[in-house]
Amino acid sequence: MKKLTILLALVLFAWGFVWVNNKWVQTTEYTVASEKLPEAFEGTKIVQISDLHNATFGKNQSSLIKKVKAAEPDAIFLTGDLVDSNRYDLGKSLTLVDALVKISDVYFVIGNHEVAINEIDQITEGLETRGVTVLMNEAAVWEKDGEIIQVAGINDPLLNVDIMEEDYIRQAIDETELTDAFTLMLSHRPEVFNVYVEESIDVVFSGHAHGGQIRIPGIGGVLAPGQGWFPEMTTGVFKKEETQLVLSRGLGNSGFPLRVFNLPEIVVVTLEKE
Repeated sequence: MKKLTILLALVLFAWGFVWVNNKWVQTTEYTVASEKLPEAFEGTKIVQISDLHNATFGKNQSSLIKKVKAAEPDAIFLTGDLVDSNRYDLGKSLTLVDALVKISDVYFVIGNHEVAINEIDQITEGLETRGVTVLMNEAAVWEKDGEIIQVAGINDPLLNVDIMEEDYIRQAIDETELTDAFTLMLSHRPEVFNVYVEESIDVVFSGHAHGGQIRIPGIGGVLAPGQGWFPEMTTGVFKKEETQLVLSRGLGNSGFPLRVFNLPEIVVVTLEKE
């Protein structure tokens, strides 16, 4: 009887550990400051959602939606891999989008999984009919109290595997025809940070790294696509010269089915003027 009790306790502990690590959504808050930010955008809040991979968080995404609402965002950025190419279910992802567009303006860029499933037209049409601004190597103007910033988005380099990833990103940024206005850019891939710096992008929002998927306390992420083992960029805000990159650990999984010591997260960024 004692052995059975211990076994049951271990099973319950393992189940609880896995559930918390994969279903307990954390809200991570950052402040991003720049002297270029127009004064009208001081205090603006952006919620970033990345790498959902068709994961669910409560009935009809209720727990995830609750977290987003609580942040009271001025805009919501979806930075790719809303769907998963291994278990494609657009309807499940659009359930979340239906709620997000009622909270704030929503912007979206494709990730490698939207490319891999080869359903970009279906996905973007589903988003656009719901009022989402889909950015495919283009920029939109965000106006507030007579001042503007630009929100840009670039395609994932998986769209063209015949050229190097960094060269693809350079071409994609060039196609957006950015002005000198303060720029928030949605781009799925963080590993090309040096290109964003070269192109003088003010703030980049990325995902893709999944926080390293498995995180070792005190060490960090174990493995990230595009970066390999023990990657340098898995979570947080990175700054070099005048460019800052906000990197979300994301929400879901692909390939390896579990997150370990790596809670799913939404990111809340508050813009400040230096």
